[in-house]
This record gives sequence, C-alpha cells and structure tokens, in this order.
Amino acid sequence: MLASFHYADSTMIEFRIDRNSGVTTYWQLVQQVRQAIRVGRLKPGDQIPTAREVVAKLAINPNTVLKAYRELERDGLVASRPGQGTFVSKAAQAMPVTAHAALRRSLERWVQSAREAGLDPESIRVAPMAGDNML
Repeated sequence: MLASFHYADSTMIEFRIDRNSGVTTYWQLVQQVRQAIRVGRLKPGDQIPTAREVVAKLAINPNTVLKAYRELERDGLVASRPGQGTFVSKAAQAMPVTAHAALRRSLERWVQSAREAGLDPESIRVAPMAGDNML
C-alpha cells in the first residue's frame, strides 16, 4: 500500500505499508519518516502529513499514526504545533565520510572474523539483529 503526500513547499513523503512484512504498521511509519530525515528528503521545518491524511490514504487506525508520531516527537525528530500540524524539528546528524569508511573497514574485519570462526552467511546476517538491545 502506497500513499504520497505533497505540500505547497514541495515537501514529499511516500508511506509504503507492507502488511505481510511482519513489521507493525506504526513502526513502518516511524522508520520511513526517520529515513526521509536521514537522507535529507525531509528537513527541519517541513510538515509531515496529518494523522487524518495518513488514515484517509492508507486506511489504517488513527491510533497507529498517532503512536508513530508520538514516538518521533519523543525522539525529538518532529514537533506538533496545535492547529498547524506536525513539523520536522531537527535534521539527522550526518556522519563524516571518514568515520563511515572506518566503520565499514571495522565491519569487514568483523565479518571476516565471523567467517573464520565458522559462522555461515545467514548467521552473520542475523548476528547484528540479535544484539539490538545493545543500542
């Protein structure tokens, strides 16, 4: 299910809900807004769709959208303005290219160590997710 939202200042976000993914709808909305901010598609001051608009286009429960927006607000990514809507309040912090390269090299060393320890490719893919509670 896809819903595109365009505003006068040409801010745009497309919500894609995959009901078969096993990921809750609210979490899909949260992740998509975070990603749009991370890649610069949404910038501070940009308005995100109202809960009513999202509900109308995606045919989902209003509480689902409100829960997603509360999560984003709690994280400091958006701010609600009564009577106006919800707006992006801060940009994602960009990682310097040098830090990205260093992290990639570190990850490559970890993958090599995991292979040498006998982990199969599936176990290597799943290992980072098993440690999500470390974040």
